[in-house]
Amino acid sequence: MTSPLPAEIFKAYDIRGIVDKTLTPAVVQRIGQALGTLALERRCDTIAVGRDGRLSGSMLSAALIDGIRSSGANVIDLGQVATPMTYFAAHQLNTRCSVMLTGSHNPPDYNGLKMVIAGETLSGVAIQALRERIERNDLRAAAALGTLTTKDIASTYIDRIVGDIRLKRPFSIVVDAGNGVAGAFAPMLYERLGCKVTAIFCEVDGHFPNHHPDPSQPKNLQTLIKRVQQENAELGLAFDGDGDRLGVVTRGGDIIYPDRQLMLFAADVLKRVPGATIIYDVKSTRLLNPWIRERGGAPLMCQTGHSFVKAKMKETGAQLAGEMSGHTFFGERWYGFDDGLYAGARLLEILSQHADPSAVLNALPDSTSTPELALACAREGDQHALIARLQKEARFPDAKEIILIDGLRVEYEDGFGLARASNTTPTVVLRFEADNDKALQRIQRDFREQLRAVAGGEMELPF
Repeated sequence: MTSPLPAEIFKAYDIRGIVDKTLTPAVVQRIGQALGTLALERRCDTIAVGRDGRLSGSMLSAALIDGIRSSGANVIDLGQVATPMTYFAAHQLNTRCSVMLTGSHNPPDYNGLKMVIAGETLSGVAIQALRERIERNDLRAAAALGTLTTKDIASTYIDRIVGDIRLKRPFSIVVDAGNGVAGAFAPMLYERLGCKVTAIFCEVDGHFPNHHPDPSQPKNLQTLIKRVQQENAELGLAFDGDGDRLGVVTRGGDIIYPDRQLMLFAADVLKRVPGATIIYDVKSTRLLNPWIRERGGAPLMCQTGHSFVKAKMKETGAQLAGEMSGHTFFGERWYGFDDGLYAGARLLEILSQHADPSAVLNALPDSTSTPELALACAREGDQHALIARLQKEARFPDAKEIILIDGLRVEYEDGFGLARASNTTPTVVLRFEADNDKALQRIQRDFREQLRAVAGGEMELPF
């Protein structure tokens, strides 16, 4: 008799759970069998499999591979790699299918799967359909196991980036991988591009002993900021646990958030692809829309989530996309997937044309804003219920526009406020931006009042 399948691990854009509780080898084995079955139905016979540096990676990878092979599908084991390297392998090795075992920036006891089958990054309905397939045992059990081969994709991946990127001059940078898997590859990549690299926390360690591998949180960038200044480096690059997100700090210690990075990337891409569609998520600055339009591009806001962004890129033919969390997706000159290492290389290429990169970055339009703020909910699912009630019941009489594509984004003449349900943890994500502090405080007051009115009683709010 098979063990029950925990429905809560099947998230909106990946599978994620707590190792040996909700995400066990037995569960991962069944997911692997389902993915192999699905791949074969879509006329793909091989899946590339990678894992990040988490302590549970080898154990769960073995279970995943066993499951895929039991369906009759073949496996190419990439070993320990960054998530974008598995996406790259699906293109390079022509499998059109890849599965990455990663917990991304979650705590050490988490792990999960990011899945591409027949060129489609599974999300939303497709992930729930996978769960339903497993529950009804609609799984192929082949008479003979699929084959298992190994492949070292790292050198091909690095060669491909080095062949694409041209720096006008050498660079001095500091790289902080937060002991995530990007540390095994990023210093080598940027040295190959001609940079002098100071590496910190680049030893892969699934305990994450120095700081959490999440560059979207300012507290995780403080050591990098200090080290950039100590080394008199020109730039600091930070990566999340699986290498698909990029954080950037200047010589002066300023954090250049990903929505402002996207401005620089958009201006660069639009020089070569006039009129290109540029996608950004609901958490991003409202300054992106006029910036893109002024440079001849077509701005498009979409819901947050790497799977959703990639689907929207395919649908629209967009050449570039970005999320506030640090995922950047290049269609122009690259493959349309999110890749923190490649984004870092593209950033260096642009900035190498200038004598003072920090001045270029600091000159990008900016507003008074908050980082992503997290309102913790008691149980998984509570965040979605709260947002559904907000969308239905909250009132913002001074709003210019209310956008409901992902949570509730309230646009004012002088700023915006956002509340959306996280699809990875039981939290509501909030973000605020305005022309000045006074406007920011007014917008936050509006949200504070509406959250408390809808939820009832005094809520412990993070703003």
